[in-house]
This record gives sequence, structure tokens and C-alpha cells, in this order.
Amino acid sequence: MLILLAWCINRYTFINQSIWDGVEKLVYWVLFPCLLFNAAINAKLIWADNFLMLLLLATCMVTMGLLAYCARWIFSPDPINLVSGIQTAIRFNTYIVLAVSARILDAKGLELMAITIACLVPISNALSVYSLAHRSGQNTLFEIIKNPFVIATTSGLFLNFLGVQLPEMVQFNISRMGNASIPLGLLCVGASLRWIATKNDGALVMYWTFLKLMAFPALALLGANLLNLPPEQKFNAVLFACMPTANSAFVLASRMGGNGPIVAVTISVMTLLAAATIPFWIYIVK
Repeated sequence: MLILLAWCINRYTFINQSIWDGVEKLVYWVLFPCLLFNAAINAKLIWADNFLMLLLLATCMVTMGLLAYCARWIFSPDPINLVSGIQTAIRFNTYIVLAVSARILDAKGLELMAITIACLVPISNALSVYSLAHRSGQNTLFEIIKNPFVIATTSGLFLNFLGVQLPEMVQFNISRMGNASIPLGLLCVGASLRWIATKNDGALVMYWTFLKLMAFPALALLGANLLNLPPEQKFNAVLFACMPTANSAFVLASRMGGNGPIVAVTISVMTLLAAATIPFWIYIVK
């Protein structure tokens, strides 16, 4: 409902895209990192028990990236369109994954999701930046290091590992700011939805959408069953895998010389279809 509300507000009221851009910057640089930091610093870190699940998701992510690149031979797209859209098959909308997780998971499950995000944000960002880096000449490692999600999660995990306890007042305010990121993040998702005529690339958009919303979670579920993962890890893996791509994919493509419009269309299609596919995968894995 929040996503639909934001789309209507952005389209039919005076609250236009420029205002939403400011809100998204606040969520991206301040509020959402607070949520990740708070989850990471309070997580019970049992890396050995979660290693197979994390390795499975990383392997699935790389596989989706390779399959997305195979569109080069299947559809013969414009090279700029191809490198711009590969990231949509491997990235995940952290706003939506945490909003859904907070709704259906208990505290232990949310901690597991926070660890999953902490480990896979650097991998997804590295793969995404790498696919576009040759067009902009930007340093891939620097782009990853300066990502606020990476900074927040790694610093939280580092302090957690050292056993550092923040003052109660600091912890309380970080928690409150993090909680504010979920509704604002969902509003930003709705405001960013757009549709641009791309008839020539429609098949390409649907191919990337199929990979992200169906093939990725199916592969994660298959791998979890083959590895005999515990039920909570299997559920976490599939829930993570079935999320639509990140809104920041549009920003990254535009900033690094890619085709922003085709990425925006893909984000919109994935986000809308995910309203049906996420409940489907939750039902299947349960």
C-alpha cells in the first residue's frame, strides 16, 4: 500500500520527483545505514553455521550474473543496454527485503537476514560496478568501499566482534532512525516507479525479470535442499533470493554511463511483479 500511495502522490500531487530525491538520499545515506548498523551490532554472529547458506547465495548471484550476460547471444542487444541491465538480475532491494523480513520473521530470523545482507551487499555491488566500470573508468574497489550499506554493516559487525557496547541513548536513537527507514524506503520505491516505451528491449527486460524473480529463488531453493540446510536458513535464502532488484541500480547505471531508462523500466516491472512472486515463494518454501 505504501508503494502504491507514493506512486500516486508523485504522479498526481505537487510532491514531485525532486522532493523524493531528497528523501531517498536521506534514507540511503543516513536512515537505512542506521538500520543495518543496529542489526549488525546486535546480531549473534555464528559464521560457521551460516557459511554454506552464504556461499550458496553468493554462487546463485554469480550464476544469475552469467545468465544475464548470456542475453548478449540470445537477444543481441545494444552493448550499453546489456551492461546496464546485468546488475538487475543480481542486486536486491534492501528496503523491501527488510520490510518483509520485519513483518514475517522473528528477532533471530531478522539477525540472520542482517548477516546475509552484510555479506552479500559487497558482492552484489562489486559485480554491478564491475559490469559498468569499463565504461566510466571509475575505480571499482573505491566504489564498493564508499557504499554506505557496506560501511554500516561492516562497522557494526566489527564492533560486534570486539564486544563494544554503545551508550544506551546512542543505541536508542540509532534504532529509532533505522526503524524510520522502512516506511520511508517503501515510499521511495513507489515514487521511483516509471514506465518508458522500450518495445525493442521488452524481451530483454522480461528475461532479466524472470532471472531475478523466478530463476534466482528456484536455484536457491534447489541448492538449500541439496545442502540440507536448516529450515530457517533455507527460508532466509529463498526470501532473500526472491526480492526485486535495487532502486539504486538506476542511479548506478546513469552515473557510470549506462542506459538508465531501460534499468528504470526493469526496476518498475520487477517491483510490480514481486507483489505476486514474493508471496508465491514464501508459500513454496514453507
